[in-house]
Amino acid sequence: MRILGIDPGLAMVGYGLVEENEGSTFKKIDYGHISTPKGLELPRRLGIIFNSVQQLIARFSPDELALEKLFFCKNVKTALQVGEARGAIITAAVLNETPVFEYTPLQVKQAVAGYGRAEKKQVQQMVSLLLKLSKIPRPDDAADALAVALCHLQSRRWQKLTARLLQ
Repeated sequence: MRILGIDPGLAMVGYGLVEENEGSTFKKIDYGHISTPKGLELPRRLGIIFNSVQQLIARFSPDELALEKLFFCKNVKTALQVGEARGAIITAAVLNETPVFEYTPLQVKQAVAGYGRAEKKQVQQMVSLLLKLSKIPRPDDAADALAVALCHLQSRRWQKLTARLLQ
């Protein structure tokens, strides 16, 4: 199972591709970020995000896409722009028939670090540990995207286990 995790934003979108192997271990395939120029008008920035996500899906053929939900934002303008970026990402996934799953930051922290109020550094360290990386992925948005992908894989495990117990 290959999961493309996405940490949405307008200036920078983090992405991380994680694969679950037969032995129920996780393997990092790739990670990085998509950046859009600050001075570019919004529709063009959204186009860059959309096209870049399309290219990632074409390149890696993920089974599913996991996306961080917009949770809280003090700045309404920023919240709207991140929401629009999320729309571009979701549209790219849907057009490629890639199922989309969404998680709050609290859910991601809980799944990866075991504590919903974990600090960013703790989550990043757990990402490195779970994926057997020699260092914390950079930029932070890419590490966050890997955490979202890991959260989804952990959530799938939990759902399978629960389904078996209820049969």
